[in-house]
Amino acid sequence: MTILSCENLKKTYLSGEAKVKAVDGVTLAIEKRSFVAITGPSGSGKSTLLHMLGGLENPTSGRIDFQGEALDRYTDDQLSILRRRRFGFVFQAYNLVQELTAYENILLPVMLDGGEPDEKHIQKLIDCLGIGHRLDHLPGAMSGGQQQRVAIARALANKPAILFADEPTGNLDGKSGREVLELLRETSVETGTTLVLVTHDLRIAEQSERILRLEDGRIVFDSLDPLAREEEGAGHA
Repeated sequence: MTILSCENLKKTYLSGEAKVKAVDGVTLAIEKRSFVAITGPSGSGKSTLLHMLGGLENPTSGRIDFQGEALDRYTDDQLSILRRRRFGFVFQAYNLVQELTAYENILLPVMLDGGEPDEKHIQKLIDCLGIGHRLDHLPGAMSGGQQQRVAIARALANKPAILFADEPTGNLDGKSGREVLELLRETSVETGTTLVLVTHDLRIAEQSERILRLEDGRIVFDSLDPLAREEEGAGHA
């Protein structure tokens, strides 16, 4: 079942008098509970595509559907609620509130939404991510890997349908990066969350169920497309 899709999605920026096509006519469908990795070189449009799919950035043209409903039909307030309740986000920079403890950071999206936290769900995330001993610590007293684990728990606190992760291991060393990736996979499977991850690291992308590679804002490889796989192989022969 398709949970998220886009059709002929484009994003154009102005750089002086020149137009830069960050995303240039992307069409794709993402299945519920799947793990999709978007890879490609710097400047290929990976993050821009992720931000548009997650409703963080408006496309120049094209259509994005979440569960069959076009995002451009949402008002700004409705889109904010959608992002808060149905989407989760994990970024390279962690984006934790420095004045709040780890536990307060985890609860933040639930509290901002005016809801009551599901204590059993929150505790399950804490146990799965191994951060129970850091809940009363401020971000400055935690390692990068620990902060990213808190960020993952925060992103999943509201039980989102989709978790968007933008280079989530980019600021971590190799060991911490592998641990965080494995935890992302485990928690997304455990919670039934669709995972869409942007990475420039092919070794990380290869852990996913589906790899999309962007170049110059276009999908040039899709591991679910047999023809694309043949072309990929020929290109590296």
